[in-house]
Amino acid sequence: MTTVLIVDDEKNLRDGLSEAVRDLGYEPLAAASGREALAITATSLPAAVLLDLRMPDMDGLEVLTRLRAGADGANIPVAIITAYATAANTIEAMRLGAFDHLTKPIGREDLASLLTRMIRSRAPKSRTRDLPDPDGFPETLIGSSPSMREVQKTIGLVADSDATVLITGETGTGKEVVARTIHRVGARSNGPFMALNCAAIPPDLLESELFGHVKGAFTGAIAERKGAFREADGGTLFLDEIGDMDLAMQAKILRALQERVVTPVGGKPQKVDVRIVAATHRDLEQWVKQGRFREDLFYRLNVVPIELQPLRKRTADIPALAEHFLAMASSPNKQLSEEALQRLAGHAWPGNVRELRNALERVAVMCRSGIVAASDLDFLASSAPDADGHGGDDGHLPSAVERLERRLIAEALKESKGNRAEAARRLGIHRQLLHTKIEKYGLGKRKSPD
Repeated sequence: MTTVLIVDDEKNLRDGLSEAVRDLGYEPLAAASGREALAITATSLPAAVLLDLRMPDMDGLEVLTRLRAGADGANIPVAIITAYATAANTIEAMRLGAFDHLTKPIGREDLASLLTRMIRSRAPKSRTRDLPDPDGFPETLIGSSPSMREVQKTIGLVADSDATVLITGETGTGKEVVARTIHRVGARSNGPFMALNCAAIPPDLLESELFGHVKGAFTGAIAERKGAFREADGGTLFLDEIGDMDLAMQAKILRALQERVVTPVGGKPQKVDVRIVAATHRDLEQWVKQGRFREDLFYRLNVVPIELQPLRKRTADIPALAEHFLAMASSPNKQLSEEALQRLAGHAWPGNVRELRNALERVAVMCRSGIVAASDLDFLASSAPDADGHGGDDGHLPSAVERLERRLIAEALKESKGNRAEAARRLGIHRQLLHTKIEKYGLGKRKSPD
């Protein structure tokens, strides 16, 4: 029978997973620690491993690293299952060759799908190298929404390769943060990271900025310039807003990407060793159809696409982002009241994460209290609906209904000064139902810090 190794130091979770695995038609093996798991795999190779992240003797990433380092365990698919998912440990797990990285608890249907996919495949051996504790990385990619989790997993998968990455998303969604993270956790982290905004440089200067020039190549060239490609040699070059580049320069970029050769203005061709990460807020596929972007360059860039969702479509990430930005900007740290969080969650954020960060920096300066109230956010403009009238909706009816319900309940509680009986009367629902809804949406009063 196909065996599945379950590694978790909590007996109840281990037993529960074992029972579920057995019900799905597999033979469970259980290990209460990382060392016990490695001892089992040294004598008998399971078809798949479900691995806890935090254990007292060694963490799951160390177990994964040791499995991948051994000839026998290199191809066993391993899924990290943890209650403590962060951007850093998600990225590192995928970089080390994890099949997937999931958060507890995992439902029966999800478990069945996971095991089916794991059994059918074999994880490739991943190149490993000494890195700092992944949880020690700066938590810049904050967010646990499904879309951000996919971004984090993709970063982990591509970090050690030289594949070209194209990051798309609205202005302010954090495209450069993703690019820097790919560089920081990848095989080129010891090399330079160069960022160039293609839209901020006049077309007649862009060639020199990218490829450099020799002394005397044109009027004003009083000294040699290496250019971004050569300055990023051995590292990563981030080409931001590449969609705004004119067609003539696109042809030169295409040649540089294909041949890894650049020609400084007035100079001779020179080889470069650089990884390209590009980003744009434009819809490049539409621009290709309109003749505004080269089709061959688009396909050369779009090897690994990463799409960043606007903040209005991942409102679940707003509280963590807001608290992070407020902690960065305030000393001593200020706290957000529940009403302030509701106000932040209800805003459309046309400027995305950048706008949220600026808002919290303003609050840190202007708010004199240790607790930020909703009134401290009155400077936020009312969320205007989109042209189609959806506001911040993503087209998913249940989630849109929930957002509307949450907002109406929050407004009723505010108008009734927290009196739930009065709020229920205003809403036309039973008080017990209101209590259930308040618990569901986390609208209860937040306790003040001790």
